[in-house]
Amino acid sequence: MLGPGLCYGSSDVPAHAALTREAAMAVSPLLPPGTPVWVSGLLRAQQLAAALQAERSDLGAARIDTRLNEMDFGVWELQRWDAVPPEAFDAWMADFAHHRFGGVESTQMLLYRVAAALGELRPATSTDVLWITHAGVIRAVRHILDSGGVHIREAAEWPKDAPEPGGWVTVEL
Repeated sequence: MLGPGLCYGSSDVPAHAALTREAAMAVSPLLPPGTPVWVSGLLRAQQLAAALQAERSDLGAARIDTRLNEMDFGVWELQRWDAVPPEAFDAWMADFAHHRFGGVESTQMLLYRVAAALGELRPATSTDVLWITHAGVIRAVRHILDSGGVHIREAAEWPKDAPEPGGWVTVEL
């Protein structure tokens, strides 16, 4: 587990094992039997999926889907957020949708891949589905559902709230 204040969007870093077990124990009683599980391709999400499977063998087998990975912050990955030059944030805020903060992925690109995963999920909404994912993906889902679309213009439209690591939210499609 990395210390606070580091940017580790798409970096494949492990989660804290004890906290992961605690999160699995907290959420496992809330899930109906047979709940399908979609999980990010990143290790920290897969650790939680494995911990949930250990608690609840009646859940669906975990389906790895890299569209659920956290946003890729490129050169800023594994750097302290307070070490990122203000000009880098200014450039991102000036073109929040299309600027590739860190040089790899834009907010709009994140929205497109999350929308594609949601589109695949929507035909099967007769059951609950668990996504084990990351804060950026959760914000993207909220933006898509709240705005009714996949496009974003400015940072003010981006949802501010997301659960802490190991936390969860429920959304209705």
